[in-house]
Amino acid sequence: MSEQVPLSGDVTEVVIVGSGFAGLGAAVKLDEAGRRDFVILEKGDTLGGTWRDNTYPGCACDVESHLYSFSFRQNPNWTRTFARQPEIRAYLEDVADHYRLRDRIRYGVTVTGAEWDGTHWDVRTADGSTIRARFVIWGTGALHEPSVPEIEGLDRFAGTAFHSAQWDHSHDLTGKRVAVIGTGASAIQFVPAIAPEVASLTLFQRTAPWVLPKPDRPISERARTLFARFPLLQKLNRTALYWRHEALVGGFLNPRYMKLVERFAHKYLDRKFAGDPELRAKVTPNFTIGCKRILLSNDYYPALRRDNVAVETDEIVRITETGVVTADGREHEVDTIIFGTGFKVADGMSQVAVTGRDGVKLGDVWRDGVEALLGTTVSGFPNLFLIVGPNTGLGHSSMVYMIESQVNYIVDAMQVTDRHRARAIDTVRDRQDAFNAAIQRKLDKSVWTQGGCASWYLDEHGRNRTLWPDYTFNFRKRTRKIDPADHELLV
Repeated sequence: MSEQVPLSGDVTEVVIVGSGFAGLGAAVKLDEAGRRDFVILEKGDTLGGTWRDNTYPGCACDVESHLYSFSFRQNPNWTRTFARQPEIRAYLEDVADHYRLRDRIRYGVTVTGAEWDGTHWDVRTADGSTIRARFVIWGTGALHEPSVPEIEGLDRFAGTAFHSAQWDHSHDLTGKRVAVIGTGASAIQFVPAIAPEVASLTLFQRTAPWVLPKPDRPISERARTLFARFPLLQKLNRTALYWRHEALVGGFLNPRYMKLVERFAHKYLDRKFAGDPELRAKVTPNFTIGCKRILLSNDYYPALRRDNVAVETDEIVRITETGVVTADGREHEVDTIIFGTGFKVADGMSQVAVTGRDGVKLGDVWRDGVEALLGTTVSGFPNLFLIVGPNTGLGHSSMVYMIESQVNYIVDAMQVTDRHRARAIDTVRDRQDAFNAAIQRKLDKSVWTQGGCASWYLDEHGRNRTLWPDYTFNFRKRTRKIDPADHELLV
């Protein structure tokens, strides 16, 4: 492509927000459909989204590389079963190069608002610019706004503190006394990576996660050569991985089945903490496996058994200039605090003022919880599409599969709009409500609700607004084409 990216005040057919998997995937499919009048707005100075921002030691994917990638741009050269961050970032760079997307991306542009004027969206940015677009695709995903807990005294801490998604690489951890707050997916990766170099590491654990061994291994050069020479082999491997992951869905929807997986997890705990019953008790979860995200690691449990690592389960009550004070009154003196506390999943668009039909604000519509139809469209907000929106998250498989499904749905919605010479497409509120009521009924019976945990899957009202409670092939089937009954065309 050689078209120039629109400047402030110009009109483009489509604005895409974000340049991670969602944004790039949308751009590729728009171009493939002949819709080349689009621009990608990216708040960072390079592309990559989550895989650009998260550069902490040990950062890697917990879905196999051959599945966690676009179906239309398979990579035969993955070097490990589970790719690490630099390799995934390089893959996204390759996608941008292969499909010639770089000249469509505007870097350093933070979207602050969008307002529907009856025919177009006026998309506002932090520098005061406005771009008019017929369609807006919101592709920032859910894992981009770090969550740092409000702990008394944090602002007075004299040492260095940072979130894992904003890793301070200038801060040398060698010989430091480190506090790690949080035991989520990021922490179980960076704790083993930094434990050997620090003087001491105190892991402050509110809830022990379930951890299973990670079947990760290098992919041999011979295997990579075969995948490159015979793409069908890689496709068959990807298909096998897909169906193996889908087999897990039944357990998430029927908690009693998860007891079989839990039995295996207990045996893993027994092996890793043999001879240390006190530590084993600390790291044994008190909820059904699957209620929170199941984590994969081969080195997390061994790291916790190191002489310089301690697991602290007492509640944090405050932070002082020199350390972390727990409920038992002890002050744990540290030089560095690292938060492995995840992201503000439910607040992904909270910093953006989106105004739809009749002046209705998205923040008001979502006051009692985020909802959409198939996680993609919201009634009252014509021509606005979300990727990785409400209830599209997965606890068992690749989000890239869901992203591709949503992108196909979005392209079809645009084509239907054009075919009927309409100015916009909107979602019927009753259909959206019925869809979400059905989703919540299914979630009410799932392990995520019945498993006895409090997780980031749930919003402040205790409702699961994050996960898709079904097989992903059913999501793909429902998003292959739009259902005309779900939408109204504005002519």
